[in-house]
Amino acid sequence: MKNGKMPDPHTIHPVAGYEKEIYVKPTIKNPNIIVGDFTYIADSEFESHVTHFYPFSRDKLIIGKFCQIASGVEFVMNDANHQMNAVSTFPFYTLEGWNMEPPAASDMPFKGDTVIGNDVWIGQNAVILPGVQIGDGAIIGASSIVGSDVEPYTIMAGNPAKALRKRFDDELISLLLQFR
Repeated sequence: MKNGKMPDPHTIHPVAGYEKEIYVKPTIKNPNIIVGDFTYIADSEFESHVTHFYPFSRDKLIIGKFCQIASGVEFVMNDANHQMNAVSTFPFYTLEGWNMEPPAASDMPFKGDTVIGNDVWIGQNAVILPGVQIGDGAIIGASSIVGSDVEPYTIMAGNPAKALRKRFDDELISLLLQFR
C-alpha cells in the first residue's frame, strides 16, 4: 500500500498527476480487445495502437495482466492483410466507385487471435504482427518486429525479432508457469 491507497485495476491514471501512463483495461471500448488487470501503456490512450481492426474484424487482441507496453507500440491485426490468391492484391472492393464484391473470408489470410501473456514487457516502437502469441514473462526489445510466436520468459529483439536468451532456466520457468 503506497500513500495509504490500495492498487485499483479500474483506475485509469495510476500515477497521480501524470496522464501519459494509463491502465488499459478500464479504457477499452472494442469488445474484441480483452486486457487483464494492471496492464499499462506509456501513453494517454490505447486503442489507436491497435491497427487494421474494424467492426467486421473476426480476430481478437488478448493481453494478460501486469503487462508493460511502451509508447509507440503497434499491434497490427489480421485485416491489414490483402487477398493474395487473386490477380491483384489491391482491395478494389473496399473503395468507392469499384463495382466488386468482397472476397470470401476463406480467401483472406487469417492468422488467428493475437495473444499476449501475463507480465510481458513490450519495448518502445515494437510492432506485433497478426496472430502472434507471446508467452508469459517475455520481453520484446524496442523497435522489434515480432512475426512469430515467443516462448514464455524469452527476450526477443530485432527485425525480424529473434530469441536472444531465456530470462531464467527451464526449471524456474516451469515453476513460474505453474504458479502464474
